[in-house]
Amino acid sequence: MKNFLLLFILITAIHSSAQIAKPSSGTIQRFEKFFSNYVEPRNVDVWLPENYDATKKYAVLYMHDGQMLFDSSITWNKQEWQVDEVMSQLISSKKIKACIVVGIWNNGEYRHAEYFPAKALAYLPDTIKATVVKQNLKNNAQADNYLKFIVQELKPFIDSAFSTRTNQANTFIAGSSMGGLISMYAICEYPKVFGGAACLSTHWIGAIQQKNDYIPTAFAEYMVNNLPNPKNHTIYYDYGTIELDSLYKRHQLKVDAIMLKKGYKSKRWITKEFIGKNHSEKAWAQRFEIPISFLLNK
Repeated sequence: MKNFLLLFILITAIHSSAQIAKPSSGTIQRFEKFFSNYVEPRNVDVWLPENYDATKKYAVLYMHDGQMLFDSSITWNKQEWQVDEVMSQLISSKKIKACIVVGIWNNGEYRHAEYFPAKALAYLPDTIKATVVKQNLKNNAQADNYLKFIVQELKPFIDSAFSTRTNQANTFIAGSSMGGLISMYAICEYPKVFGGAACLSTHWIGAIQQKNDYIPTAFAEYMVNNLPNPKNHTIYYDYGTIELDSLYKRHQLKVDAIMLKKGYKSKRWITKEFIGKNHSEKAWAQRFEIPISFLLNK
């Protein structure tokens, strides 16, 4: 049954009519409308470095908002993370371990519901919680199911279809904005699966508009109780200073205090401020090599 499912997904990808990103280096394999028992199907793009060799083993980086990673010619805002260029340069220069990237497409209008750390809702007053779930999460917090999809369905498939190092020390997760939140949540909820998380421009305010500090306080309280062991987990945060990113610094400073209190040192955690940088793929592309070098250093 497992082999049949693998064959079916591979055939579906090969015959996909959807536009596939054209990387500057390496190759991309598309798995279109990847089925899940937990969330709606979505495309998954797997980037393989130049000279990918199935006889060797590769670390795996899972990234959210997968449609924005590789090719600006097919993104809605004509921007991209330049993941293929950055990863190729770092791998070829031996600054990081050999790695493949799994780009998980977001689910459009349900992106917020899937990326908002669901268990943090328990730290909100009941009236605030009800409002957040209704107005921001479309009446259904889906982050726990989204992570089940990644951990229980997607990761086993990736590990069977590609030559990967399957252990925690070689499994990473990354994203920006709401993708930063869900990356933090993933390493907290599945510390035995993920060894590192990169959270760029983390959307600590949690909602479209911030009218109070209830939501960032809830995230902070969740982290106090759920951050993974600092001895074998690596976490990266950053933020810009203009536009939407200008709202993050004061909340990030509170998170940094929690990280220190929980025993994180500079070897396992860093937070960086990027003055004059905004909330965009262009800005994240310019600094992507920093979190990746930190997480995947050899």
